[in-house]
Amino acid sequence: MGNESSLSLAELNSRIRILEDNIRQLIEQAAAASGERNEARIADRLSQQNEELERLTRERDARSQNEPPKK
Repeated sequence: MGNESSLSLAELNSRIRILEDNIRQLIEQAAAASGERNEARIADRLSQQNEELERLTRERDARSQNEPPKK
């Protein structure tokens, strides 16, 4: 979902917070959803959001390990 390597660490953290909020909202929607189509659509979206969150978290963690300590 874009070129994460061009994002700053602060931008990665911001996107991670947004994804975490999206996931929380999708879980709430899933709990309130009725009907197979709604549940399937929410499950698909939740899966996509989780995949992107994992990808961005790995990128952030890799960058954090490579950055020199701040004074």
